Amino acid sequence: MEKTTKMNRREMLATGAAAVAAITIVPRHVLGGPGQKAPSDKLNIAGVGIGGMGSGDVSNVSHDHNIVALCDVDESHLAGSAKKYPNAKLYSDFRKMLEEQQKDIDAVMVATPDHNHAVVTMMALKMGKHVHCQKPLTHSVYEARMVGKAAKEAKVGTQMGNFGQAGEEARLICENIQSGAIGKVLEIHGGSNRTPSISPRGIPRPKDTPPVPPKLNWDLWLGPAPQRPYHPCYHPFSWRGWWDFGTGCLGDIGCHQFSAVFKALKLGNPQWVEACSSNHTQPPEVTRETAPLASITRWFFPAEGERGPLTLYWWDGGLRPTRPEELEPDRKFGENDWLYIVGDKGKMYGHLIIPETKRKEIGNPPRTLERSKGHYVEWFNACRGGPPAGADFVNHSAHLAEVVLLGNIAIRTPGKLYWDPENLKFTNSDAANMLINPPYREGWSL
Repeated sequence: MEKTTKMNRREMLATGAAAVAAITIVPRHVLGGPGQKAPSDKLNIAGVGIGGMGSGDVSNVSHDHNIVALCDVDESHLAGSAKKYPNAKLYSDFRKMLEEQQKDIDAVMVATPDHNHAVVTMMALKMGKHVHCQKPLTHSVYEARMVGKAAKEAKVGTQMGNFGQAGEEARLICENIQSGAIGKVLEIHGGSNRTPSISPRGIPRPKDTPPVPPKLNWDLWLGPAPQRPYHPCYHPFSWRGWWDFGTGCLGDIGCHQFSAVFKALKLGNPQWVEACSSNHTQPPEVTRETAPLASITRWFFPAEGERGPLTLYWWDGGLRPTRPEELEPDRKFGENDWLYIVGDKGKMYGHLIIPETKRKEIGNPPRTLERSKGHYVEWFNACRGGPPAGADFVNHSAHLAEVVLLGNIAIRTPGKLYWDPENLKFTNSDAANMLINPPYREGWSL
């Protein structure tokens, strides 16, 4: 994640002049000199959740915009940011921040743990604020559907934080697929080998109850999640593997790995989804609490339009499909975060056709897609009335998150689950339906 943040900062610096030109409202001759930015060019931005990725998000946009408010339930995060952004007002409760600063805030950046994404995002959307939210967009399938609808009604600029969607590799994946270079796509395999040391999972709930750190508001950290005692195995950072707070390895990385193929193939709703995992061999006190150490998930998409039927696979915890014969022996396969696409006339690993000899023979695909000026710049332009950003909620990320999170329900529910998207339910499993919209803790609502 460190590498990603640095890359985006360089990207912002490199494209800053183009971004300014694209969203300028006041003519340059009015400003009295080159290189200056009109006040109306700048968004007044608030950050909610400013540790980790949230810190990087706010820092990356602060070069060209005003940071007017910051919110975090951990005062240690606020203390560090106060020096860097002396003009920002500080809050521990995002609701109070949005209510008190409603007239001053144009846009909100959300980088809380997953279980708080939707409540913050929805409040901001209802107030007409532009929103950038980290991935996955929401914690539950129901939240993803509702946030997508709210964004459509709000008509504001939105963007999910899957930065790779703005990159060159994402465009090459789309152009290779759409050019027919590998024929009709039959299978898509995505995966991550994120280890439990980074994202603890496959473990029972702790029994000890250490005191809450003095600078942490634990009740606000919990937000809509079920009440449970504080423990350092949840905060900071290690919440991702716990079902009450995070979305496991699939939720964490799936929206990165599958974004380009969802765009290239215009994937709609799956007919069914099923999964197997290490949790099936563990006791209920473990499977109820955390994502599995390793899992395989698959979604089946029936033929639609010119696209034939295909199966989407997710692999994690060291599991991976059979290594393709087309991949040269000296090239790695299925390490870190990866994507492998099988067509009826060829294969791709990442954005490249394999083997290399075939890639060179075919050459680069026709350049049909507009290149991005940067992930954040896309969002800025959308906020100023330009085209939707590449990972906007309405056209892309709400649906992507919904389908990815269906996979988590399959991981937690045995059997093949048949999906009825119109009615937002599975047709054959009451147990799975209970996980579509988990109840919020008293006092919280979407």
